[in-house]
Amino acid sequence: MIDCIVAGDSIAVGTHLQRYECTSYSKGGINSWQYNVQFGQKDFTANTVIISLGSNDHKYVKTEKELLAMRANVRASKVFWIMPPCNDKFCKPEINEIVKKIAEANGDVIIGTNRVQADGIHPSWTGYREIANKTKGE
Repeated sequence: MIDCIVAGDSIAVGTHLQRYECTSYSKGGINSWQYNVQFGQKDFTANTVIISLGSNDHKYVKTEKELLAMRANVRASKVFWIMPPCNDKFCKPEINEIVKKIAEANGDVIIGTNRVQADGIHPSWTGYREIANKTKGE
């Protein structure tokens, strides 16, 4: 069994740089629907799965349906969801509510950071280290 999988968008790509020992099924700029098309056939069986999806979703993406489909493929002892940021530059509260709902329904852990780059979306390197440490239990 794989020890760790990082799955999702550009925030997952950055997280993988800090959790390089994990297998990465991630791609920058990808929305939840595109993710399921490209990675939906992958085996998400691992001790730990770290998911970052939803930040690139728009009104034509059925986020809840797509995230539920993705989560249904996960078989893991521990699942972490990286909450999309919400600040004065970037915030999608409806996406955050969906992530929270799915994570809570599955007993998953929600993590995030307020340490973001100037774009307000992507974590700073300190923020990525913080996320990585949270997924290691540090």
